[in-house]
Amino acid sequence: KPYYLPKRRISIAKAVETIVAAGGVPVLAHPMQYHYPEPELIELIETAKALGIRALEAYYSEFSAEQTAWLLRAAEKYGMGVSGGSDYHGTRKTHISMGTGFPSLMDAAIAKRKEELYGVKIRGYLIQQPIQMVECDPGREHFIYNSWHMSGYERKLCDRGMCSFNPMVFRNLGAYYQHFLTVNVAMMCVTPMNQHGYFNFSLSNASARAVLDKADIVILEINENLPWVYGGLDECIHIDDVDMIVEGPHGPLPAAKSPPASEEEMKIAEYVVQNMVDGSTLQLGIGSLPNAVGQMIARSDLRDLGIHTEMLCDSYLDMYKAGRITNRKKKLDRYKSIFGLAVGSPDLYDWIRENPGVVTYPISYCNDPSNVGRLDNFVSINNCISVDLYGQICAESSGTRQISGTGGQLDFLEGAALSPGGKAFICLTSSFTNKKGEMVSRINPVLPPGDIVTDPRSLA
Repeated sequence: KPYYLPKRRISIAKAVETIVAAGGVPVLAHPMQYHYPEPELIELIETAKALGIRALEAYYSEFSAEQTAWLLRAAEKYGMGVSGGSDYHGTRKTHISMGTGFPSLMDAAIAKRKEELYGVKIRGYLIQQPIQMVECDPGREHFIYNSWHMSGYERKLCDRGMCSFNPMVFRNLGAYYQHFLTVNVAMMCVTPMNQHGYFNFSLSNASARAVLDKADIVILEINENLPWVYGGLDECIHIDDVDMIVEGPHGPLPAAKSPPASEEEMKIAEYVVQNMVDGSTLQLGIGSLPNAVGQMIARSDLRDLGIHTEMLCDSYLDMYKAGRITNRKKKLDRYKSIFGLAVGSPDLYDWIRENPGVVTYPISYCNDPSNVGRLDNFVSINNCISVDLYGQICAESSGTRQISGTGGQLDFLEGAALSPGGKAFICLTSSFTNKKGEMVSRINPVLPPGDIVTDPRSLA
């Protein structure tokens, strides 16, 4: 049987004397954990100060933002310091921004202090570069990373057991944060502040404001290379709403290039373009096939096309340079190209920079089927991995291996169905050759085991 040694208890006065003699600072540990009513809590703090305690533990993993704020005010009132305490291991739920909004300086700094942190849950998506917090902790003892939508890099992390996938309909992500999630700290890269005190979310509007509004602590990392992007909604944050700012030099923005399209994909692109009309508004997905459609549109004689998309990529720039994009026929956001996030080349980023004709909105707006449905002749072009004879479409996994995510494909499939004259194209080659050299059909009577249904048959 276990044997418990009796504890030797000493008075608060003796404890304070011993701590001070050793060169330490006596701190009142986690005051809110006593669950005292406010008058008794104030009495406790006043007694502690009178006995020589010099600080309050204001930061504790179980404290709410309101509790921490109350203790910070109390510390200021009584002239006491604040502490995270010896058993404070950092905030537990952290969000890092996606794509070009990834805070690389903060990532590197936190990774170096991993031994001080345990069980920190990190959420993000579409990260294009190595996450040092994750790479330094393959056992996930210190940092537990979760992605809402896999990039190629995150997919490899998942294969290594260093990333978990959280399924989500992309347009609902902001609302999901607001209603169901706790965010202790939110971190993202933004542009330098303008003369009015605003920072711009640049290429990574998406769900940024919704996450920052939910966070207890907002930390912004200034990336001097990010372009300022005009927006229609939630594209900025004011310095009054920011808790901390990190500055330092950054390298060039990450660029992304889709692989060249195959002969089969170019044939599919040709079919899609033949079924489009002048004045259509476009949404292109991710991958070589949607990009092939964009390139073919650029070489076509289609006129007065518009852009209303989740992700802006170089194909749209190709179409614009070819004179295909005017947004003149759009009934919603006329004369403006609308997007939620952008990933591409430096030329794409230069085109977006302070361009009144290219405007960013949160994904909750871009991907809302009711907004898409207000645009006549809306054309949604996406690809998929497999399809069955029921009409079920898998666009995010190969068996149980997660490849990407639901993203906005389902949103735009539904939106195109609501659009007068709208069309949604889900594109795929009929077969592919696997690593063993075997030809495998993408079209089956039923989806292969483990394939995730991205688009239900009811919308096919």
